[in-house]
Amino acid sequence: MNVNWKYNIVLLFIAVLITILPLMIVKNSDFAGADSLAKETTKEINKSFEPWFDPFWEPPGTETESLLFALQAAIGSGVIFYCIGYLRGKNSANKK
Repeated sequence: MNVNWKYNIVLLFIAVLITILPLMIVKNSDFAGADSLAKETTKEINKSFEPWFDPFWEPPGTETESLLFALQAAIGSGVIFYCIGYLRGKNSANKK
């Protein structure tokens, strides 16, 4: 296995650890996301509002939703920019 792959695996493990540790350490935070605020506002407007479904897992704190959203954005941008870099490198190699 190439040394760069070992470094990448270690860095990926550290990134996952940095993401998971706050989920386990920080409990019962008070930061609310847009989804919960929209649900509360809808219930204020329409008292008979019933959600279509309930989540199968509730995060330990409401800032966890923001953390997971940021993680999702980071993974998505990582995939996109990896593909762009791969295609540029492939194009550069074909020119030589």
